[in-house]
Amino acid sequence: MTTAVIKGNWNYPTTIWAGPGRLAELPAACARAGMARPLIVTDAGLAGHPMIARARELLGGAAVYSNVKGNPSSSHVEEGLAAYHAGHHDGVVAIGGGAALDTGKVVAFMAGQTRPLWDFEDIGDWWTRADPAGIAPVVAIPTTAGTGSEVGRAGVILNAATHQKKIIFHPKMLPVVVILDPELTVGLPRQITAATGIDAFVHCFEAYCAPGFHPLADGIALEGMRLCATYLPRACANGHDLEARAQMLAAAAMGATAFQKGLGGVHALAHPVGSWFDTHHGLTNAVLLPYVMAHNRRAIEQKCATIARVLGLPDPGYEALFAWVLGLRSSLGIPHTLAEIGVDIEQAQVIGAEAEKDPSAGGNPIPVDAATLERVFRGAVLGHYPPAA
Repeated sequence: MTTAVIKGNWNYPTTIWAGPGRLAELPAACARAGMARPLIVTDAGLAGHPMIARARELLGGAAVYSNVKGNPSSSHVEEGLAAYHAGHHDGVVAIGGGAALDTGKVVAFMAGQTRPLWDFEDIGDWWTRADPAGIAPVVAIPTTAGTGSEVGRAGVILNAATHQKKIIFHPKMLPVVVILDPELTVGLPRQITAATGIDAFVHCFEAYCAPGFHPLADGIALEGMRLCATYLPRACANGHDLEARAQMLAAAAMGATAFQKGLGGVHALAHPVGSWFDTHHGLTNAVLLPYVMAHNRRAIEQKCATIARVLGLPDPGYEALFAWVLGLRSSLGIPHTLAEIGVDIEQAQVIGAEAEKDPSAGGNPIPVDAATLERVFRGAVLGHYPPAA
């Protein structure tokens, strides 16, 4: 396997430099984005990692904000903004998983705004309230292959006061340059590799199953699922498999590119579950997937047959794909129920109500309401598949 096979420069949906060792090109990426004094935004777990030290060295000792947690809240954005303004920075280098990338993008977005954060929630045309001149540029460097936040125009931020995850959106939040360096994901633990990898698969799956006409997104989603099916088991079996790591980074970016078509019930439920129980987002999606599939069966059977053919399953159809999903989860150590990751039934009514309000609910193949989503949630906690709609 030569590195040329897993190295390339792409310009879709933004400028992407992919391949091993490309962290070394960070100064060129910042120059391309017009940054002279970037702030590095990362998460607490990476603060002392050699990759952050290397990034700082490459950028002449750049300052770092590293207090981001797994489900980032407005307090992390506020702290990041304080560091940004204190250092008189002119852009953000976001390094890490989805939490760090989302926080970094929102810090850059808010750098020159005068209105409060929640005024820019992804509702209608609220994004037009922002001053485009006040949005700082971002260079994004993912260290997990899951959320695809590096190619997204939004950030998911928790409103701790209401236990609601809010999507902050603006077209200019799209990073100027993305560096997909698989060497940065080599040290990722197997369980995080599995959870984030299935998150990438879920993004592709929900995008493909979302209603509406978007053949570009459908094509990307199908190939993203094929890459996940082929390379996620390899990345989990051997974390030093650079080809598998590179292909999973590509699949993650593809998932986030495809889901501009829409998501669905998995994400609609995962967002409030993460808000109330502080669960890992990718792991929550991985647990929820078959329960939402079972509910949506009537509307997705034909599409599941296509997915099964793309994955090369011997008996293409819904049943074969459903069994494959269960088998993949089991082989990678994903728990079967939400109860196994600390989620209880007591907040079921609240979760259902919040899930109905989540923007992802609108992309579900079958229209869902709070009662329906509560029923699916209860099934996922207890391990009971809901009856097909």
